[in-house]
Amino acid sequence: MQELKDYLRSTVMMTEEDMQTILGYFAPKWISKGQLLLKRGQVARHYYFLKSGALRFYYDQDRELTAWIVQPGEFFTEISSLNPELPTRFNIEAVENAELYCISKTDMEMLYKQLSAWQEFGRKTWEGMAIRMIDEIIRFQTMTVEERYLEFLKKPGFMQLISVKQMASYLGITPNALSRIRKNLR
Repeated sequence: MQELKDYLRSTVMMTEEDMQTILGYFAPKWISKGQLLLKRGQVARHYYFLKSGALRFYYDQDRELTAWIVQPGEFFTEISSLNPELPTRFNIEAVENAELYCISKTDMEMLYKQLSAWQEFGRKTWEGMAIRMIDEIIRFQTMTVEERYLEFLKKPGFMQLISVKQMASYLGITPNALSRIRKNLR
């Protein structure tokens, strides 16, 4: 759990006692490539920290659309399902074997009440997530597909995590269009 401990320490200051209390509520979880962490229609009940591997949130109503890629070192949940306790619209799939640490919503809320450091962690985590979401929206509205693709190339190892088809759906284009963009950028 050293990665989780380091992540928590990089986010908020806390006593070693608080750290041990918090870590005691996390459980390890492993999922294999292709396995779903959460299936469309289920209700999210946990928060996660991704230690290794990669996950993607995808929507598959009429066609498959990758909405989010989770990389190692990220703390996440399917918030649109978890907080209102509604069935999720997404599948969360391991795009490679993944190791996570999970904590239940109930335990998170109990820790919020008990530990001010955990309240600060939650606030900073969701502020960071809101900023990331806003940045994604702005990029989608103001950048060309080519510019967004070039942004992804700047992320170390990102392109090795997902297929061309998944990347194309994340960019909102067809795999053929992405192939043309990649060819033109060579």
